[in-house]
Amino acid sequence: MATTIKRAAVLRPGQISHLLRATDATSRFPERDALIILLGFGVGLRISETAQITAADVMFPDGRIRKEVSAREAITKGCRQRTVYFTSPKLIAALERYLAFRVEHDLGTTLAPARYRGMQPKLPLILSRKGYPYSLNRKVRTSAAGEKIDYWAADSLQAYVTKLYRDAGLKGASSHSGRRSFASRLIYRGADVETVSLLLGHQSIDDTLRYIEPSPAIMRRACEDVI
Repeated sequence: MATTIKRAAVLRPGQISHLLRATDATSRFPERDALIILLGFGVGLRISETAQITAADVMFPDGRIRKEVSAREAITKGCRQRTVYFTSPKLIAALERYLAFRVEHDLGTTLAPARYRGMQPKLPLILSRKGYPYSLNRKVRTSAAGEKIDYWAADSLQAYVTKLYRDAGLKGASSHSGRRSFASRLIYRGADVETVSLLLGHQSIDDTLRYIEPSPAIMRRACEDVI
């Protein structure tokens, strides 16, 4: 008997807004947690990538935010570099808020405030409440070609993010909902599958198609104009 793989729920815009409001109201660290959420919904970062992306990845030495951010080969699950785009005003606002929080609370800072806003450039952007990087676990997956590939997983951060969804009362949502929602929303807004695949860092379009949640409303509109 075939096994059905349970996929993380794709959230509607209203549900994403609710998640952010609930996080702001209930989290002990809303500045950090809102940014973690938006790195999934806004640019499609995996949780393991969110745990490893550094201050130098998102900022120039003079402290300006990069519009084009490299998800380096070393931090991606498929060991394939890709570019993510920090152009969403909501994401930029959340990043600025969190950077100010880190400086205020002296989390991973240096004595050189003129460089990287005083951040240690090679330290992860997202830090634990005590100012440490989230732990990573080495895992192995099998590629489509049958090859064994090592990769890093941030299990503790993944469990924490899933709890944020649960605390907000969003059933079926998990730490992977951000990437799935990011992919589906791009398709709904007219992006082609090839573009979405590049933004997600997938090896094949088939991988991307499994991420996309069909929209009944869009399918209805498409059928209205088919003839």
